[in-house]
Amino acid sequence: MSVAAPVLETSFNDLKLARRGKVRDVYSIDDDHLLIIATDRISAFDCVLPTPIARKGEVLTALSRFWFERLKHIVPHHLVTTEIDEMPETVRRHKESLRGRSMLVRRTDVFPVECVVRGYLVGSGWKDYRRTGEVCGHRLPEGLRESDKLPEAIFTPATKEEEGHDENISEARMSEILGEEVTTNLRDISLRLYKEASDYARTRGIIIADTKFEFGRDKAGNIILIDEALTPDSSRFWPADQYEPGKSQPSFDKQFVRDYLETLDWDKTPPAPPLPPEIAEATTERYLEAYRLLAGKEL
Repeated sequence: MSVAAPVLETSFNDLKLARRGKVRDVYSIDDDHLLIIATDRISAFDCVLPTPIARKGEVLTALSRFWFERLKHIVPHHLVTTEIDEMPETVRRHKESLRGRSMLVRRTDVFPVECVVRGYLVGSGWKDYRRTGEVCGHRLPEGLRESDKLPEAIFTPATKEEEGHDENISEARMSEILGEEVTTNLRDISLRLYKEASDYARTRGIIIADTKFEFGRDKAGNIILIDEALTPDSSRFWPADQYEPGKSQPSFDKQFVRDYLETLDWDKTPPAPPLPPEIAEATTERYLEAYRLLAGKEL
């Protein structure tokens, strides 16, 4: 089977572009539905790189579909279908370029806070802990090392910024933004999703160190899971058999790209440098391996 060429950006005269994110192109289909296209763009340090990661969009779409189905007993989701042949005619016209990387979803009123759950001490959480002994208002035990498993998973929300870095906030600040009841609901749902997903992933040889969820309200006012779910873009996936706390871990996610970029003389402002072919290819392999392990089949 031939592999489709990487997709860096989409443009269709007969589809209305709603927004272009770092990775996704979102089109307005009708009053009730959006089309989310996962391109092969990759971002690091809030910069979109000029080099595509082949098949990345397919992995994000397939893994999101897998998790939406697996976790729907905890919270409903926005996905209608990933099958191009089940989508409106305006989408089917472009099926050759959109197959495998597109989700038809229900529109929602999106909550302006990202729901981050951390099970391990890494990334910005590790930096905050070293500075203050806390992560987003959670006081943690003394003496923890980088990549240590936390005594229990913690909920560490963040604001969603259009430009620049998302900002870690406390639950109290989230309550000021969304109200106490909504904050409590989103926290409890996020922790349940993380626990069930991480328990399952551990049986498949993957540690989910942390992840972020996004939620919205549907037209009936119900809270539903939106965007993507538990992908290598929104999570840190570590190979369980190589886990060794006290240092940075090997990963199935874009940390591999970040680590490469850290070796360059680049100030982390646009334009981002291109990736060598071997780094791009190795990143594709990591994303595909994450899917194979979690879904139990090849993509």
